[in-house]
Amino acid sequence: MRLIGIMVIAMGLCPGFSPAQEPTKPSTYEMNLMNWQEFQKWVPGRIETVLLPTGTLEAHGVLPNGSDNLAPEALARELAPRLNALIAPTLNYGVTGSLKGYPGSFAISPGAYKAFITDVMAGLAMNRFKNIIVLNGHGGPQTAILQDVAQSVSDRYRVRTLVINWWSLAAEETFAVFGENGGHAGNNETAYIQAIVPEHVHPEWYSKDMATPYPAPKTWSAYPFPSSIGLYEKGQGYPTFDKKQAEAYFRRVNERVFQLISEVIRKWDMAGLYRE
Repeated sequence: MRLIGIMVIAMGLCPGFSPAQEPTKPSTYEMNLMNWQEFQKWVPGRIETVLLPTGTLEAHGVLPNGSDNLAPEALARELAPRLNALIAPTLNYGVTGSLKGYPGSFAISPGAYKAFITDVMAGLAMNRFKNIIVLNGHGGPQTAILQDVAQSVSDRYRVRTLVINWWSLAAEETFAVFGENGGHAGNNETAYIQAIVPEHVHPEWYSKDMATPYPAPKTWSAYPFPSSIGLYEKGQGYPTFDKKQAEAYFRRVNERVFQLISEVIRKWDMAGLYRE
């Protein structure tokens, strides 16, 4: 017995020996890859936040049709460790509007989408997440649906919800990097996607004639929209395909989104909202 005690003490003093410790982070931040036992250990006791990427499949000039999914997925992967958040599986199909006529595009009806996203967000709430952060990659009617559902789920389940359209939030970053406005599949979105999957961006297929400025309200509309690149302002937002700009924009967007989420959660906590 004395010998065993000496061995135990020796192992404790040995620099190479350390007793089993609880991990400081999960084996993965992706819910797709986490089993139920590990999930139970982390949520909600040690992880209260979930990031939900949403997008759609639609034409994007010379970018992948899934750019609206790729961008929020990349955001989630970059931010999850910093926010101590899990990443929910991406909702890849959305309410595609005037580009759904282009090859490879898909569209979910607003009613079906609203019912589906409601059940998804309710499921996240019932899995005991306190903060549900929607990282949205697609605008139009989809934004309004997400905002409406986020509010109703928050009221019903007493959870905190935040919906972010990353390209709108990062408008200042677009001007800082490019010195002008952006567009759908324009300089800003092209740069972000180029930073993620440069091998799937095809500048050799691009011409400036592929872009059309969006019409002013109540002037004209066309279905399908005549170009898969839509400029927010006439003469501005044409893709540059510049590698350094792409990397700089990617970093700035990620930081901008991180700062917003961190600040909103801090204010929620400070106010003690839905902490029970």
